[in-house]
Amino acid sequence: MPQTARCYVEISRSRIASNYRAVCAAAGPGTQVMGVVKADAYGHGAVEVSRILLKEGAQWLAVSSVDEGITLRNAGIACRILVMAGVMPWERDSVRAHCLTPALHSVEEIYQYGAGIESPLDVHLKIDTGLNRLGTRANADEIAAALLKTPGVRVEGLMSHFASAADFTSPQTDDQIRDFNEVAGALAHLGIRPTLTHCASTNAIAYPRPGSSLPLVRPGHAIYGYVSQARGNAPDSALEVEPALAWKTRIVTVKDLPSGARVGYGGSFVAQTPIRVAVLAAGYADGISHRLSNKGKVIAGGRLAHILGTVSMDLTTIDISDTPHLKPGDEVTLLGREGEVSLDAQQIARTAGTISYNVLCGISARVKRCYVE
Repeated sequence: MPQTARCYVEISRSRIASNYRAVCAAAGPGTQVMGVVKADAYGHGAVEVSRILLKEGAQWLAVSSVDEGITLRNAGIACRILVMAGVMPWERDSVRAHCLTPALHSVEEIYQYGAGIESPLDVHLKIDTGLNRLGTRANADEIAAALLKTPGVRVEGLMSHFASAADFTSPQTDDQIRDFNEVAGALAHLGIRPTLTHCASTNAIAYPRPGSSLPLVRPGHAIYGYVSQARGNAPDSALEVEPALAWKTRIVTVKDLPSGARVGYGGSFVAQTPIRVAVLAAGYADGISHRLSNKGKVIAGGRLAHILGTVSMDLTTIDISDTPHLKPGDEVTLLGREGEVSLDAQQIARTAGTISYNVLCGISARVKRCYVE
C-alpha cells in the first residue's frame, strides 16, 4: 500500500480475473464474454483492467465513446473494441483509423457509414426493444433495404439492452427478448444473419431467462464484484463474485469537542455529548457523496464510524469516540473491509440514495489507483 497517498484505491488483479472467470462459467461454454471497461472500468482503471481480461482470454472489450477506445489502442490493447454509446459525425474517421467497432443506432447511420466506402466496416446494430434510449425502432425490411444499398457496412453483430433484467415482478424483459428475437428472425429470413447477437449484461447473466441465451454477453458490474439484488420470484444468482476495489484515506487531524459543538458547514451536526472527531483527507471532490452528510459511515480502527456534519470538497469529519487511539496519518476505510467489518458500494449506495455504479464511477481521478495481486 502507498505510504504517502492521502487518498487511494487498492484494486485486486486476482479478483478481477476470478470475477471474469465466474462470468464465463455462468455464461456457459461457447459463449463469448465481452468485458465492459467504459467509464475507466467503473473507476478501476480501464487500461489495467483490459490487460487483465486479455490475459484471461477476452477477445472483445466494450467502451462508451471513441475517446475511450483510442485510449485503449494507445496503451497497446489490440483486441476487438465495441463503442456502445454513439459516435459523433466527426469521429467516424477515427473509428476506422483505430480499428474500433461502432454500435449503430439508426438506419440513417447505416447510410452515413456506408456512403462512398469500398472496404466493408463491421458494425453492431442496436435494436431498441423497449429501453427507449439508444437503438433503432426500424423494422427488418427497412434495415435490410439500407444494408442492401450500403455495401460499405457489414452487420457483424445484432444487439439490444435490457431495462429491467433483475426485476421479476415486471414482464418487460420477457417482452424485450420476444421483440429482439422477432427482429432477428425477420432479418434472417431476409438473408441477414449476424455472427454475434447479444443483449445480456451482468443482471441478465446472473438471472437468466428463457430465450436470453445468445452467443455473446457483455458484463460490466460483475467483473468488478457486484450483482444487483433481484426483485420478485427470481432464481438464485448464477454469479458468485467479490468486490475488487477497496478505498482508503488518512486522518488529517484529531480533536476533542465539547457538548454543543457544531461540526461542518452550516453547523448541521451538534454534539449531544463530548466527542472525539477525526478529519479525513477526502471529500466530495474525491467521490464521497455529499448525500452521506450526517448519515454515512466509514471504517476506522476496525469499527464503523459515523460521518458528522456536511461532507465538504476535500475533507470529511467522523466520530472516533469508540476508537480514540487513532491519530493523524492513520488509515480509514471508505469502502472495503477491516477484519470482520465491511462496507461495499451497494451498502454505501443505499445510504446515499443512489446506485452502486454511481459510487464506483464517482471515485475521482485525483484518487490514486494502486494495483495488488
